[in-house]
Amino acid sequence: MPKAEELAAASGPGSSPEEEEEGKVTSALEFDPVGCRAARPGAGLSAGSVYLQIGKMRYVRVSCFKGKVLVDIREFYMDKEGDMKPGRKGIALSAEQWNQLKEIIPEIDAAVRRF
Repeated sequence: MPKAEELAAASGPGSSPEEEEEGKVTSALEFDPVGCRAARPGAGLSAGSVYLQIGKMRYVRVSCFKGKVLVDIREFYMDKEGDMKPGRKGIALSAEQWNQLKEIIPEIDAAVRRF
């Protein structure tokens, strides 16, 4: 599992607009499900994952597990060795669930504005 500095350097608010324009920062929409199915057996969740920081120690991780693309929104913590580890607080969405969530974003935004 990467250390906090490696995650911060790879994605999140520190990414420059130039990198995003050039396609160096991979978004969840660009994740290749074919590559997911071709992942070697025994590869961990962090192998080939994309991390996007959304808060202090909170990340959206796009990964592959057992041939399925997952969008995982999760809190991370630091272990004794200083490595980032996924915590229990979070949710992993399948590609289908992720697409359903994206479709109802306008309704969620409207509900947030009412409060």
